[in-house]
Amino acid sequence: MAKKNPHLNPETFRDSLGTVRDDGKRFWVYPKKVSGIFYKYRTYLSWVLLAILFVGPFIKVDGRPWLLFNIFERKFIIFGAVFWPQDTHLLIFLLLILFVFIILFTVIFGRIWCGWACPQTLFMEMVFRKIEYVIEGDANKQRALNEGPWTTEKITKKGIKLVVFGIISLMIGHLVMAYLIGVDQVKQIVTQPPSEHLAGFIGLVAFSGIFMFVFSWFREQACIVVCPYGRLQGVLLDNNSINVMYDYVRGEPRGPIRKNQVAEAPKGDCVDCNLCVQVCPTGIDIRNGIQMECVNCTACIDACDDVMEKVERPKGLIRYASENSIQEGFQELFTGRVKAYSIVLVLLIAGFISLIATRDELSATITRFPGMTYQMRDNGTVSNLYQITLINKTFKPQTVDLKSLVPGFEVEMVGDQHWVLEPQSKVEGRFFLVKNQNEVLTPQQKVNLSLLHNGEEIDEINTSFMAPVATK
Repeated sequence: MAKKNPHLNPETFRDSLGTVRDDGKRFWVYPKKVSGIFYKYRTYLSWVLLAILFVGPFIKVDGRPWLLFNIFERKFIIFGAVFWPQDTHLLIFLLLILFVFIILFTVIFGRIWCGWACPQTLFMEMVFRKIEYVIEGDANKQRALNEGPWTTEKITKKGIKLVVFGIISLMIGHLVMAYLIGVDQVKQIVTQPPSEHLAGFIGLVAFSGIFMFVFSWFREQACIVVCPYGRLQGVLLDNNSINVMYDYVRGEPRGPIRKNQVAEAPKGDCVDCNLCVQVCPTGIDIRNGIQMECVNCTACIDACDDVMEKVERPKGLIRYASENSIQEGFQELFTGRVKAYSIVLVLLIAGFISLIATRDELSATITRFPGMTYQMRDNGTVSNLYQITLINKTFKPQTVDLKSLVPGFEVEMVGDQHWVLEPQSKVEGRFFLVKNQNEVLTPQQKVNLSLLHNGEEIDEINTSFMAPVATK
């Protein structure tokens, strides 16, 4: 029969957040500086991911951004492919794929994303925290500095830290704006007076201020309070999910090692040093079991392995494991649940690929000109004014014409006789539908319009024509 963790007490430790005191005030977390194999590999990975993150907006393919998430103009460029509002169904498919992938990944590997790849963790632990260690020292020195009086040393260190944090926050704010509106637009905002691009300037200041607030004060609360991913663990995880876990079968009953003293009862491998708690960036005790606050950052693994090595006991008391692997000694990854999610994910990816392969290269949307119904002309004809939005999803210039498929209607372009679309661009134009007033039999008639490219129909669009009925 498998042991149960005697330290686990769900009656108490899950009643409140680890960063909230009994009086309701915040318990400030001072994580101890950690070193170890996992921390080293996390540092290497963070360099790669941060480099990709900062280089991303500057990568261009044929003059276009490689990544752009322009929510203001509803234009998205993902790996060089442009998605417009008319491609909403494709974006929905893409979001579904991402959502199912996150579910599948979490079911198997738990919250590994949060500890290894989440931008919040990367910036907080691998950038801002490291700078704080350099300026203010390790956890005990930071605590003493914050609780001490405002001396010259404290003012100097706090001032330097805030200036450095502010500069990095400005860089991150500009980076986010580059992903939203493009690098060229950000350059214009930076190099020109704020009055020329007031909305963009306000956006830069707002984003920079938010990041400054998050990384200098809010910190781990972003993961604990704001991010919904931790709360999903209770639904997504099961006893086969791999997480950072404490091996209570091997570790309990815990107790310190004392020289020249014989233990009254057999003890487990945990020496109750509390280093796993001291290095935790969210202030929890991993020995209590899986918790919402745990971001799987592996700091407790490195700290525990270091202690186990010193006391000459096997490493891995805290490790990546599942509940079943600890209790029963074996790990099952491909459960029925995992297989079901995998099938759904494969189907969604196949559907997305087929939609991408069959999507129209040119598309058009026609709407009646707002505020206008019909216009009577001196030559006995009646006209309706329309707006047309044309999108070229190809990488070549395209010429588009429009004609009516219903006899008796004539299309009159406003301006040029045809529209020329640059590669991966959107063009808005206007045109009239004209008909002899004597031929109008109904106040509203449906009209089919043909969108032509090089004389070939590429799309058929329906609209309506309004006019007064001819009197006999």
